[in-house]
Amino acid sequence: MAQPISVPANVTLPELTFRGVLLGALITVIFTASNVFLGLKVGLTFSSAIPAAVISMSVLRLFKDANILENNMVQTQASAAGTLSSIIFILPALVMMGYWQGFPFWQTLGICAAGGMLGVMFSIPLRHVMVVQSELPYPEGVAAAEILRVGSAERAQEAQADAAPGKAAKPAATGMADIAAGGVVAAAVSFAASGLRVLGESVSGWFALGGAVFRLPMGFSLALLGAGYLIGIVAGLAMLTGLVIAWGIAVPVLTSMGDLPAGKTLAQYATGIWSSQVRFIGAGVIGVGAIWTLATLFVPMARGVKASFSALSKAGKARAGQAPRTERDLSAGWISIVTLVLVAILVITFQVFLADAPLSAAAVWKLVAYAVLFAFVFGFLVAAACGYMAGLVGSSSSPISGVGIVAIVLVSLLMLALGGELLEAKNGVQMTIALAIFSTSAVVAVASIANDNLQDLKTGWLVGATPWRQQVALLIGCVVGAAVISPVLELLYNAYGFADAMPREGMDPGQALSAPQATLMLAIARGIFSHQLNWTMILIGMAVGVGLIAVDAIMQRTCRVARMPVLAVGIGIYLPPTVAAPLVAGALLAWALERALRRRAAAAGQRYDDFADAANRRGVLIASGLIVGESLVGVLMAAIIGASGSEAPLALVGADFGTAASYLGLVVFAFVAVLFWRRVMRLA
Repeated sequence: MAQPISVPANVTLPELTFRGVLLGALITVIFTASNVFLGLKVGLTFSSAIPAAVISMSVLRLFKDANILENNMVQTQASAAGTLSSIIFILPALVMMGYWQGFPFWQTLGICAAGGMLGVMFSIPLRHVMVVQSELPYPEGVAAAEILRVGSAERAQEAQADAAPGKAAKPAATGMADIAAGGVVAAAVSFAASGLRVLGESVSGWFALGGAVFRLPMGFSLALLGAGYLIGIVAGLAMLTGLVIAWGIAVPVLTSMGDLPAGKTLAQYATGIWSSQVRFIGAGVIGVGAIWTLATLFVPMARGVKASFSALSKAGKARAGQAPRTERDLSAGWISIVTLVLVAILVITFQVFLADAPLSAAAVWKLVAYAVLFAFVFGFLVAAACGYMAGLVGSSSSPISGVGIVAIVLVSLLMLALGGELLEAKNGVQMTIALAIFSTSAVVAVASIANDNLQDLKTGWLVGATPWRQQVALLIGCVVGAAVISPVLELLYNAYGFADAMPREGMDPGQALSAPQATLMLAIARGIFSHQLNWTMILIGMAVGVGLIAVDAIMQRTCRVARMPVLAVGIGIYLPPTVAAPLVAGALLAWALERALRRRAAAAGQRYDDFADAANRRGVLIASGLIVGESLVGVLMAAIIGASGSEAPLALVGADFGTAASYLGLVVFAFVAVLFWRRVMRLA
């Protein structure tokens, strides 16, 4: 196979530089905070590799000696840290169940950093076969490499123009202006909504037919509009299907079977039914979808992993001698040393986690050994699986939450089977559930980084990076990201609270962050230990999930484009409707833009991919900017709320302005969508 490398192996350029590491750390803080906020709000995270590459190119172009490999290291470090924020899929469950009252810095740092860095270590041996020799597409990795190449080529053209006498150099367009435009607009709108309270954040129409209650929801989050644009029309329509199942079928049917309680409004009654019953239908759909996704990928994944390990010894010997720069991974000695250190950190972290347990020292060490062994062994298997899945379907589509569900079930069953002193102790069930959640957190950290790692290594291989330097950058990104996660989680929890877990009395539950995956995994763990899970609704959801899988299979055979991804349907049922609705709106915007671009390409007699490449790239960057801008304002407002102790310290209007604010919010949301359309179409 020909190697499409931009920088030849015999050329050495500065890669892992101090300024690059510093820039990567700064970008890490931005994207980790943004991803944590978005993940807690909607249960989705976004890939930071492409916007990180754009920001890196925009900043490092100020230095004449910057190069494509240095830019690649910056995006590698930043994307690893942003990916580690997937830990919010499980870790907030410890606060929701009351085991933690906040997020202890050193314990959070230990579990995130050690788990993430183990994900790097586990995936290094797979690089040669899964990245270099594999035909896996690695969509995000290839896209990031292409952006780095385009930026490097534009810079070279700019340098040539500078050198040409009598010619004025035209600045190369990196795309930073598009990220900044989206970020500034989203930040201003979010501040007006969550800070000044002059814009509403959602609106819902409630009406009853007989005893059935219906809801027509809409949220005005620009971050969710951007996230919906990125997930695309297939996932967007699947979420719309989930909304219809929840609020067009399940809630109306269940409300029609009962009577409106005295003193409650339609909204309170229907929302209570959705929260206590319908969400578990979504949980059943998500569980079936996660297991089905993993099952469909198992055979090709197992085949790929087997081929990787069978080739390790041969490939290692071939590269042990005078290996070219582009083939040098971290040595086996360094991998062993770092892995042992990380296992020791996990042991210490679990020991501290169980320090207050009313158990004998022998029992504590036994549980620590079980937890670390599970995290290490299952994490190793998950690293290989997620690396393959990321290469096959992309990091954004790889079901990390599904891996978490499988892990929480396995570790809970393991703890239940072991029984012993912990379950018999005072509050033993509570502590056992907490230990299962903490063990799953380590697995999710391993899975999320392994999911991103090979994608970044693919980018590096395509541009001619030195693998061991890129692996060091991944390790640095894990440490920096892990250090950011705890304070951001603490800040957001104290400012907004989580679903069913408010830090102070009198807080507005409508402002709480839903943390859907953490809520679901806590419910699963509690159900396994206490046998109090709402199995009726979960079984209905599982049946719905099986039906959706059948529908998806039929659509796959009869429709070349149309699909019905089951996980997205489950998320549409499970998420608050004012969160899911703007995601659907963003997906519809992406679909409408694609159709308009295809019409223009046909009219111009050009191939769509060539004609729309610049416009599509601009759309991705604007959408990323919308996410980052609103998320950072969310974190900023959390700091202001925490410092002031007031729920709305900057509000300019009172509660009586709510209706007008909602209509203003709708107008601004629609106006921004129009601006988005016009800015993208300007390049067509």
